[in-house]
Amino acid sequence: MAPGLAPDMAPRALTHPSPNFGPRRGGARPVLVVLHYTAMGDAQAALDRLRDPTAEVSAHYLIAADGTLCSLVAEEDRAWHAGAGAWGGIADVNSNSIGIELDNDGASPFPAGLMTTLEGLLDGVMDRWGIGPAGIIAHSDMAPGRKSDPGTRFDWRRLARGGRAVWPAPEGDPEIDLRAALTRFGYPADADEAAVLQAFRDRFRPGRTGPASAADRALAADLAARFPVDAGPATA
Repeated sequence: MAPGLAPDMAPRALTHPSPNFGPRRGGARPVLVVLHYTAMGDAQAALDRLRDPTAEVSAHYLIAADGTLCSLVAEEDRAWHAGAGAWGGIADVNSNSIGIELDNDGASPFPAGLMTTLEGLLDGVMDRWGIGPAGIIAHSDMAPGRKSDPGTRFDWRRLARGGRAVWPAPEGDPEIDLRAALTRFGYPADADEAAVLQAFRDRFRPGRTGPASAADRALAADLAARFPVDAGPATA
């Protein structure tokens, strides 16, 4: 499958089928897209693992560093990529999401070819399932403290500029309750507060450390006001 595909050319066939999938539970349908990095030596190693029945992990798609797109599980089915965690009121993220693995070690920039393929794939997935930009999340968003992917090198601003993710403005209330605002945006309410702050910063303020600041609160307030999890199809 060629990289850089147009939205209406997103893949339907299973080009590298994985046995690791099942039906979506309770009639669920995708309302989220969860982005991961593979943290493996190369795309072939990741592909082998995602197709290994003893590993019991999979994703709907894998994008190699050179932009090559691999389809492993049909979008209609439940891939095993998210594990424990939640987003908003969604606890079974696997049943409610599409999982995309990105060939990256977590410490390196994401190549242009990979990002171009991801954008084309997202356009198709979002169109097919009616998923808005707020429904595109990081693995670390739904599992703060347990997962860190796709990591601080991932270009969320680029996705947001194209309407494929959200980005906060700094005009929110700097006095807001930070934890409440981040929960309103979607971060799991029962997760450790420090882990949630770190996941939020890794995505929206990479490299920031120390106690929560007025800048953190202003950005979180804007996300909570404009993209609350109960406001649209991303939480259906």
